[in-house]
Amino acid sequence: MTSMVHLLLLPLLLSIAAGTDLEEKKGPFENIELDVPEGTPVPYAIYQFQVTNSEVNNFRLSGEGREDIKISKDGWLFLDRPLDWSRDNHYILVVEALADNEVVEDPIHVTINVLDVNNNAPYFNQSDYTAAVREYNRAGVAFTRVFASDRDDPETPNARLSYSLVKQIPSKHNTAMFQIDSSTGEISTTEQGETTLKAREGIHYGREEDRSIEALKEKFTEYCPVQKISFEDNPFFTCVERAELRRRNVDPMEDPDYTLIVRVEDLGGDSATALSGNTRVYIVVQQNLWVNPGLITVKENSDGPYPRVITQVQSNEPNAIYKLVQKERELRFPFEISENGEILLTDVLDREDKDMYILVVLAVDHTGSEVDPPMEIQVLVEDVNDNKPVCYNELSVFEVQEGEPVGSLIGQLLAQDDDEPGTLNSQLTYTIVSEDPAIKSAFSIDDASGKIQALRMLQRKDQQLFTFNVRVNDAVFSEECKVIIKVIDVNNEMPLFEKKDYGTHTLAEDIAVGNTVLTISASDGDDPDSGSSLIEFHISKGNDDEVFAVETDGNGVGHLVIVKPLDFEASPVFNLQIDARNPEPLMKGLEYGAESTAFVSVSLTDVDEAPEFSMDILDVTVPENTTKGSVLLTVEAKDPEGKDIIFKLDGDTRGLLEIDAATGQIKTKDKLDREILEAFDVTVTVFEKENPKMSSERVLSVTVLDVNDNVPKLMESRSFICMQRPEPVIIRAQDADSAPFSQPFTFTLGSGKRSPNWDLKVVDGTAAKLTLIKKSTEEKTFKLPINIKDNAGMGVTQIFEVKVCNCTELGYCYIAPEERMLSYGMGPTIGILAGTLGFCIIIFIVVIRNIKKDKKKAAAGQEERNAMM
Repeated sequence: MTSMVHLLLLPLLLSIAAGTDLEEKKGPFENIELDVPEGTPVPYAIYQFQVTNSEVNNFRLSGEGREDIKISKDGWLFLDRPLDWSRDNHYILVVEALADNEVVEDPIHVTINVLDVNNNAPYFNQSDYTAAVREYNRAGVAFTRVFASDRDDPETPNARLSYSLVKQIPSKHNTAMFQIDSSTGEISTTEQGETTLKAREGIHYGREEDRSIEALKEKFTEYCPVQKISFEDNPFFTCVERAELRRRNVDPMEDPDYTLIVRVEDLGGDSATALSGNTRVYIVVQQNLWVNPGLITVKENSDGPYPRVITQVQSNEPNAIYKLVQKERELRFPFEISENGEILLTDVLDREDKDMYILVVLAVDHTGSEVDPPMEIQVLVEDVNDNKPVCYNELSVFEVQEGEPVGSLIGQLLAQDDDEPGTLNSQLTYTIVSEDPAIKSAFSIDDASGKIQALRMLQRKDQQLFTFNVRVNDAVFSEECKVIIKVIDVNNEMPLFEKKDYGTHTLAEDIAVGNTVLTISASDGDDPDSGSSLIEFHISKGNDDEVFAVETDGNGVGHLVIVKPLDFEASPVFNLQIDARNPEPLMKGLEYGAESTAFVSVSLTDVDEAPEFSMDILDVTVPENTTKGSVLLTVEAKDPEGKDIIFKLDGDTRGLLEIDAATGQIKTKDKLDREILEAFDVTVTVFEKENPKMSSERVLSVTVLDVNDNVPKLMESRSFICMQRPEPVIIRAQDADSAPFSQPFTFTLGSGKRSPNWDLKVVDGTAAKLTLIKKSTEEKTFKLPINIKDNAGMGVTQIFEVKVCNCTELGYCYIAPEERMLSYGMGPTIGILAGTLGFCIIIFIVVIRNIKKDKKKAAAGQEERNAMM
């Protein structure tokens, strides 16, 4: 072979017969992938292969689909038979250039993908469907389903199906009783259908009740007891009989209640060119016996006997087994259910214990599977008047100031009744029945609310205490409550300080919080143990930042205490004004004067204090690519006395930071690397320059933020595949960065094109599966470029070496015995000889040096012996 053969690809856009000019694209190709729509008319040229080697006079085609695809001697690849996607969706061919039947170049692999065309209409698996739906079927809950198929490619819109209701027969007033899920084909009732659908009228039968014609005659006789003609001649009976037999033997196909025409379309039903199919659904509405009886009312404390029936349910399944459970899971559950669905109350109910029960009734078959949906029944316990009123307090005590005007509100007597609120059983009436002293009534009580009002102006000197009883009634029961009303003194005396000026007190600024500065006292001439004589102290002036407070028990003694740390530099002197006040307002016309105010002065002495930081918490976050010498932050601090301060940094074991001792400015001293150290703490200390013992510390927390400075790397760069059983190879990668600069990774073959030999698919965020598509017939090592990118799109192409080999039974590459023999090429052999020669030269030099050293030692020994002689 004197020259290389170059195969050139020439795409043809029209058939050979059309003879349209072609746009030639030249260049060498090793693998070709073509897309051809199914049903393309034949003959149809796909590609032409051109060669520069003049010796080529023929082409050979091998592989799949040779009966459909041919190649001419001049290199035209063409369709000989229309392609059908449903028969084969792709072909893999091999094209070889020949010179007199001799292959003159490596073969080209051609992959032809058959593109699906929407040439198959969807079809239902049944031409007609029948279904039954019960009355009150919940809207949106499917009771039947239609199903359609499409022979087009399921991965394309050609097979994406959409269901719709075309028509409902009958459709009174254009009311839609049914709806269909466009994706699943499930049919359910609409909200209108849930409430409107009714079954055909018929006779109601109980569990295991006889349903023969004779039983029907007995039921008819119960409703129409006087019969002058026979049943057979009675048109009313024969009408009922025919209706009952028709209801029992209804055939949905022959006598449906509703007929639905359902359509299915491909292309999602969104295209005017969509293909479609139709079917019919015949529906019968069945009677729903599983009906909630509604709210059940039972009076509390009802007389027996027990158990007694309070309601009954009936399942649509004649042989259903009934179960009764409680929703709230209370300890007491006085209900049970019989075999025929009767719900029984087994014990007396008490509304004050529980006013509502929620029963859950289940209907199941012999396997325990539900035959009807669970039903919740509410049982309301009706109240009866079985509780008498109760006073909140055995003795209710109220206070009223003397001189209050007539009609003033004294208070409200509180009582309760445990019967149902808002009913006559719990409606209370209040009445005063006795008074002490027994004089003309001084008070009245509102009979509905229990509010007590004064009927005259009271004076403490006339009477200090009133006692009376109040009867509280409901419709049946009554109770008496005792009431005491105290007439209290009016606040006509003001508090008086024992001193007007408590002088000056000197304190060190570092005195502890909670210490008492001094004790003050005041007195009040009002009645003891009343709100008028109770004294409270308030600091009204001079208490900047509320550093001081006065603690008191109300009896006229107060303690001035420190409640916040003192600071000489902020405020060296406090001139405090303290006021004495009563919680009760003064009598009208009186005002507090100077006698209810005292003064005290507090002076602070300066104490040498440690420097203070301006911030309690020091945190900084910095990207890892921050350049060396960058300022992270400036720590601010000051000395309370204004002395010079110095900063220092401790705990930086890696030497990453440095601090300016004078300014507190912290800079990076070395490069930060999040992959080495993600976060660390250092201690910043500030101290007085002349007195280093006066110091303060703060911990500086540094968090290093990740930047995308690492690319995903292969965890292993080589593997093997057994020729006998080619299993996929799992390729794994890792990235030292953190989210969002690491996984999930994307894996692609380095060429970026689809390979006919290899398939690479992502398994998860860090791995991909490499599959050998075409089975190899010889051992070979492939070096595949794999491009791996992180979540931010950063990555490089890396070489992954795969050896395709014959394997042992244990699944490892087989190495022939002769290949294990020690044999080297010319290069390695020369290298070994050169190495051996070099080693011998080194040994020779070492031996010569040792001989020279021995001679020197011998000569020196001889000289010593001569000297001694």
